[in-house]
Amino acid sequence: MNNTRRNFIKATGLLGAASFMPLPSLAMDGTTTKTIAADCTLIPSETAGPFPLDLTANTFYLRQDIRESQQGVPLNLRLKVLGVTNCQPMSNVRVNIWHCNKDGVYSGYNTNNNPGNANSTFLRGYQITDAQGEVTFKTIFPGWYNGRITHIHFQVYVSSSYSAVSQLTFDIEQKNTLFTAHKDIYTKGNDPLTFSSDNIFSDGYTVQLATLTRNETTGEYESYMEIAVQGEGTLGVGHIEKENAKYFSLGQNYPNPYHKDISIPLTLHQSGRVVIELFDLNGKKLLVLHDNQLSEGDHAVSFTMDNLGLPVAPYLYQITFTNIHGTFTDIKMMTPQ
Repeated sequence: MNNTRRNFIKATGLLGAASFMPLPSLAMDGTTTKTIAADCTLIPSETAGPFPLDLTANTFYLRQDIRESQQGVPLNLRLKVLGVTNCQPMSNVRVNIWHCNKDGVYSGYNTNNNPGNANSTFLRGYQITDAQGEVTFKTIFPGWYNGRITHIHFQVYVSSSYSAVSQLTFDIEQKNTLFTAHKDIYTKGNDPLTFSSDNIFSDGYTVQLATLTRNETTGEYESYMEIAVQGEGTLGVGHIEKENAKYFSLGQNYPNPYHKDISIPLTLHQSGRVVIELFDLNGKKLLVLHDNQLSEGDHAVSFTMDNLGLPVAPYLYQITFTNIHGTFTDIKMMTPQ
C-alpha cells in the first residue's frame, strides 16, 4: 500500500465513503412495500460475535463491494444512521459490516466450528455515511449456521469515544422464500430457527428487522434498515476529535449535497500549514485542493468541479494541519445532488 493511501486512512479513524443510488423498495412480487424504520428507537447493543475482526486495522476493507469470489444471491444493503436525540441523519460516521457466507462460514478464521481460511477477507467492509446518513454495500445474502438465525453484524463508529455494535436480521417468510428459490446455491435449505429460538433476537427484534425485496429488473435483492444511535449530529466526540479541536475545525462543504460549485469552511485556532486533498471512494488521492501556510482565523477553500476536471460524484476531502505541536487530520464526505 502506498503512503498516500495509508496516510489518508489514518485520518481520525474515519474510513470509507458514499453510497450507491437509492434503492427502490419492492416486494418479492415486484409491488411496492412499506419501508421498515427504527422510528428513532435506540438500536440494541449486541455481541460482536466470535469472528468480528477489527476492520479498521486493515485498510483493505475500505470498499462497498465486499463479495470477493463468494457465491450467493446478490444483495444491495443500504443502512441509514439517525441520531436518537432528534431523529436526524448522522453524516460522516463510519459503518462496518461483516457476515458469514452462504454456507455459514466467516472469513479470517479457521476453527472447528468455522472451517475456513484464516487469511481470507470476504464479506467484510466499511463506509462513511453521506449527507442523508446512508451507506450501501454490495454483498451476497448470508446463509445460516447451527444455533444462529440468518443475520448481519454491524458497527456504527460515531467517534473515538462511542460506537454502537449490533446485528440485523430478516423476515422469516421472505428469507426462506429466497432460500427455496435458490436451493441450488443454499444447499443447507431453509433456516430452521425462529426469532424466539435465537439467542440474540429472542428478547426482541423489531428495530433490527431489515427489509428484503427482490428487484424484478435485475433479479438482485435489496435490503434497507434505519439505525438510531446515541447523539445528535456527531456529538460524543472522543480523544482524537478533542485534540483536533485545539488547533482547527473542519466544516462540511457548502452546499451539501452539492452540484458543481463548492466551498469548504475551515477555522484555525492556531497558525500552521494546511493541506486539503480530495480522494475517491477507494482511498485514492485525486488532487490537492490547497497546500499553504494559513493564519489563525476563518478560511474557506472554494472550487468548481468543472475546473477540477472531475465529474459530480461522491468524494472525500481530508485536511492535514501541521505546526510545532504536531500533525492532525480530519476527513468529511461530499455528497452529490
